[in-house]
Amino acid sequence: MIEKEIQKILDSVTEGHRLERADAIQLLESDSLASIGKAANAVTTKLHPEQYRTYNIDRNINYTNICSAVCDFCAFYRGPKDPEGYVLDRNILLKKIEETVAIGGDQILLQGGMHPTLPLEWYEELLRDIKLQYPEVNVHGFSPPEIFHLTKVTKLPLLEILERLAVAGLGSLPGGGGEILVDRVRAAMTRGKVMTDDWLDVHRKWHSLGGRSTATMMFGHIESLAERIEHLDRLRELQDETGGFTAFICWSFQPDNTEMSHIPPSGAFEYLKTQAVARLYLDNIPNIQSSWVTQGRDIGQLALLFGANDMGSLMLEENVVSAAGTVHHLTLEQMRSAISELGWEPRRRNVFYELVDDKTDLVLETRPQSTVDIDLPLLTSAT
Repeated sequence: MIEKEIQKILDSVTEGHRLERADAIQLLESDSLASIGKAANAVTTKLHPEQYRTYNIDRNINYTNICSAVCDFCAFYRGPKDPEGYVLDRNILLKKIEETVAIGGDQILLQGGMHPTLPLEWYEELLRDIKLQYPEVNVHGFSPPEIFHLTKVTKLPLLEILERLAVAGLGSLPGGGGEILVDRVRAAMTRGKVMTDDWLDVHRKWHSLGGRSTATMMFGHIESLAERIEHLDRLRELQDETGGFTAFICWSFQPDNTEMSHIPPSGAFEYLKTQAVARLYLDNIPNIQSSWVTQGRDIGQLALLFGANDMGSLMLEENVVSAAGTVHHLTLEQMRSAISELGWEPRRRNVFYELVDDKTDLVLETRPQSTVDIDLPLLTSAT
């Protein structure tokens, strides 16, 4: 009987009816992974009937690890007075971008902590320096918590801050710091960080300027399944309003080296089911990225059959997840083969999901290694 109820829900969604919250919760409660994945794949195929799946080449550059917020789930941040805190030297940051461009990258993911004293002018100067030297590089930068934090530092309106960052060279907005968009959850595991409505409003105002952004979810910690769906519902509501999200990315909480290390990590089963349900629920967000960074190559590949149409980024550098003990490596050849082994053509895209490879992408035999000489505590250039 339960299987029939689940299949009835799935049939309704694949026929084009919007998934309701109660039904979505029932799917998450179900163990019908294969059926849910099949439905998600059917929806993805309707949205993306093309004979290719995409990936991107970028680098995650963390310009600072100093953060005035305290998040129990984060192994990366350092307090304002911590001797291990840093603000990345501008020349080192630009060198990292140079390395990215040298192997075909066209984007950097630029994020940091919520630094208590850096003024807005510092961020504007950073963006101008990047655009002056690398005008072809899109800066996918500054998560909603960082931008909302700037309203406290500067006492300026949110819209004015976003306008100034856009003029200085900010190209698109990442969905970092979303975790679970339910205030109960956010208040329980973080102090001094943006709450749900304000996180969403950063995106809303960015979209009002014509900007595009991505949405994320980190699940598998203290949230209930109903709260997981509430998170998706808040994203869907905002997308109905603005249409500004290009993609959704979810990943399971990585507990090592955090204050929440007692929570066992979610496995591949829960990850694939959650991503598939997200694909079914977020009928107005066009793209779903796989999270090989937290799941590894094989599950990241399998995610392409559970609602994802994009393998995500080669990610020449990643520091936050790796600080929590999860380090996976992929070369560009491995990224492309993960797609081609499933029968699709691998195509490189930019943050706006425009194809940029002209079918002549460089295939790297090994993972590029950074030549930047810098010693950052608890950081690696892996992933």
